[in-house]
Amino acid sequence: MDVGGTFTDVVAVDAATRELIAAVKVPTTHDHPDGVAAGIVAGLERILAEPQVDAHAIAFIAHSTTQATNALLEGDIATVGVLLLGGPVVRAFARFAPFALAEGVQFAPRWYDGRDPAALDAAAAGGVDAIAVSDAFGVDRPQREAALVGAARARGIAATSGAEVSTQYGLRARTRTAALNAAILPRMLRTSRVTARAVADARIPAPLMIMRSDGGVMDVGEVERRPILTMLSGPAAGIAGALFHENVTDGIFIEVGGTSADCSVIRRGQPQMRPAQIGGHRTLLRTLDVRTIAVAGGSLARLQHGRVVEVGPRSAHIAGYHYAAFTARETIASARADLSAGVGALVAADGTRIAVTPTCAANALGAVPQGAFAAGDREAARAACALVAAELGTDADALARAILDRASDRLRATIEELIADYGLDPATVVLVGGGGGAAALVPYAAQRLGFAHRIARDAAVISPVGVALALVRDVVERTIVDPQPADLARIRREAIDAAVASGANRDFVEVAVEIDTARNRVRATASGATAMAQDAGGSATAGETERIAAAAEHLRERAADVRIVARTPGLLVAAGARELAVVDARAVVRLVLPSARARTLAAGTVADALPREIDDATTFGDVGRSLPDVFLLRGARIAEFSGMAEAAQIAGLVRDELDGVDAAEPVVVVTVTKRA
Repeated sequence: MDVGGTFTDVVAVDAATRELIAAVKVPTTHDHPDGVAAGIVAGLERILAEPQVDAHAIAFIAHSTTQATNALLEGDIATVGVLLLGGPVVRAFARFAPFALAEGVQFAPRWYDGRDPAALDAAAAGGVDAIAVSDAFGVDRPQREAALVGAARARGIAATSGAEVSTQYGLRARTRTAALNAAILPRMLRTSRVTARAVADARIPAPLMIMRSDGGVMDVGEVERRPILTMLSGPAAGIAGALFHENVTDGIFIEVGGTSADCSVIRRGQPQMRPAQIGGHRTLLRTLDVRTIAVAGGSLARLQHGRVVEVGPRSAHIAGYHYAAFTARETIASARADLSAGVGALVAADGTRIAVTPTCAANALGAVPQGAFAAGDREAARAACALVAAELGTDADALARAILDRASDRLRATIEELIADYGLDPATVVLVGGGGGAAALVPYAAQRLGFAHRIARDAAVISPVGVALALVRDVVERTIVDPQPADLARIRREAIDAAVASGANRDFVEVAVEIDTARNRVRATASGATAMAQDAGGSATAGETERIAAAAEHLRERAADVRIVARTPGLLVAAGARELAVVDARAVVRLVLPSARARTLAAGTVADALPREIDDATTFGDVGRSLPDVFLLRGARIAEFSGMAEAAQIAGLVRDELDGVDAAEPVVVVTVTKRA
């Protein structure tokens, strides 16, 4: 389920084949007493009424939501009391001045001395709706924070702590993150509880999951502690769809709605991440790097001096206009051009206001692929363009192209920014379109800007499909100077435990461990399917020819030139002239790695062979050496160890990954050489 600004989309996906089997759309219920949860419940009831959907057979259920983001932007937030623990200097350092979340929305929590036994009473008496507790040493010793949070919850007050939202050092940023988490906690609690109750009432055996802003999902119980992790939940759902449904390994994914387009980079099978800022202030959250621009399928064409000067940011449905491409021809025929508001629009004889949007322009030019969600009545769109164009002294085609050119210009700036930020080769960039408006905007823009493109399968519902296929995920981060192998192993296990607590099946959890030596930061990301979803997925496999063809496509080689160089029972490694591709049993390319070498070993021999593999892939330069990134493939699982400063760190993590594994089991060690 995906809660959008206008509609809530609900889909059912076959776990074994990943095929879409049912889809429904209901209006998002912003103004209902239960908020957006009412629309989720209505969509759930409708999908369960579909004859091909059996509630008792549902193995996984999840939803994404824009509610956390909207609450902060619209000021629908709780009155927050921050209880600080520690001495006067620490409390002064942790406090921060009020700041704007959005235009006209100030965030100003109330501050209390958490060491005072009466602080909780004072906060409750002062009308505080939610509590955030922050202790200077809460990362390493969270007991004092936990005690105050427990006391607040026992009184019926929503509460959270710095340690619950982040395990990173940085008292001010951690306090700010906890306070923002508390600000949206009561509203998110209401939504999650109403939705969870509806799932239980429907006799669905699977627990409800919620989309995170990093592209994974978490158990609904985690929302009661960390709703802030759902920031950018909606865009994350689209990226999950691009990864797991469309199998994008490299490209710029553009999800086009009615009001805005979300642009993001997928490289070597991985979405790109960045630290989140709210109100211009740093938080200790990592979110997908999504660039949102206010141009989409329903954007209004703004006119000045008789020509189209801009497209967006206002959209037709928000401004009260109908789309020309979805308006009856006889209504268009009765209309006259109305440019008084500075936009390309018509007024029909019955008073209906009609806009010429990018979707209408693309339909008028015949640029929307047949059967696409954005496909409308071409003749109605052309007639509307002709009426507006006549007022401007031009023709229908010229007006339509001008609208799409201005929209493409907006996309161009963001695409070029992403290419520069991630060092992409413009000659190989592929634009992948998703969302209801993708077919109206992406093909035209790609052709005009000189990029290859494709529209994702089931593009109009790519976000809820992405939610359905997403994996449970959790992240543990620590600030450690010179981390030892035992430190890394402990953090790795902590991430696994966190993912399991969020609903993942422990037997299938994958872990990526990264070290940022410049910031002394260690990050472990654990992800995996729930037990029910894993079982429901069955054993559907692709043939070897299909898997090689998938590898060849991503390696940009002919299938005849690609060879298999290593394999496990669930993964194969295919090599081209310059890169390796790791392909799973469904013919999904999980990784594309340059300058890489793969070797199949028995698990029991890895410890002895690993030092030589690392030495062979180590490079040396003027400023020292650079160890390779290492991937360990076992069964269908991929473990990643990157940014390590010492070979002993890699060896310790690999040893921990293989603990308890049969010595004869085949595993693959992949080393990726980096420039020193």
